[in-house]
Amino acid sequence: MMLGLDLMDCAIGILAALLVGLGKGGLPGAGNLSVILMAMIFPSRESVGILLPILICADVVAVAVYHSHTQWTHLWRLLPWTLLGVVAGAFVFQNMDDALLTRVIGAILLLMVALTPLRKYFQQHPDELPGQRLTFKQQAFVGSTGVLGGVATMVANAAGPVIGIYLMMSRLPKFAFIGTAAWFFFIINLCKMPIQVGIGNITWASLKLSAGFGVFAVVAAMIAPRLMKWVPQHIFSFLVWLFIVVAGVKMLLF
Repeated sequence: MMLGLDLMDCAIGILAALLVGLGKGGLPGAGNLSVILMAMIFPSRESVGILLPILICADVVAVAVYHSHTQWTHLWRLLPWTLLGVVAGAFVFQNMDDALLTRVIGAILLLMVALTPLRKYFQQHPDELPGQRLTFKQQAFVGSTGVLGGVATMVANAAGPVIGIYLMMSRLPKFAFIGTAAWFFFIINLCKMPIQVGIGNITWASLKLSAGFGVFAVVAAMIAPRLMKWVPQHIFSFLVWLFIVVAGVKMLLF
């Protein structure tokens, strides 16, 4: 048992870490489910700080595996806007009590679920995606997407679907999509670390917990590509998103 956690809390934390790794390996929604599981065993504010280093552990594996597929042009286009959203999200995060933060995290998770059909729409209608040269309207969309993703990732570690929509609009092939997302979240999560440390939400005690759970995230990220071949992903994804909706509503209303 880790630093006084009981057996059930340890099991939930390990499951959350495993889902972080699987999410980096291509399982939709798994990362957002990890946000909920961590909030079940820790206060919402503390759970964000504990989860962040775990995400970075899995990011390292994803970057190592897919770095050669990264499309840096698309990454640099979105990164400044997302960092702006991270700064705004830090202000929001710092000025909320735990009860309000729980509701905000629930609302963000429900928003991520609502955006999932839009992401699938872009997958199924590639002819409607914009090309490399963006119009002013498309640039505004990129900016708003980046800011929204930055706020969501700072407040709740949950920006995957938002960033996924942008990458879909960029017409990236499968491995380029994964590689670009891997580097993007690695950079953003590293930038969030000093902010979380500065506001006192990451401490030596929380880092010990993160390190213990992070091992499981690394293992899951390494085996995810092979494991996904044997998992009926559409069924598993449906169950993951269903759980997120139920838990998100609960966090928002109670």
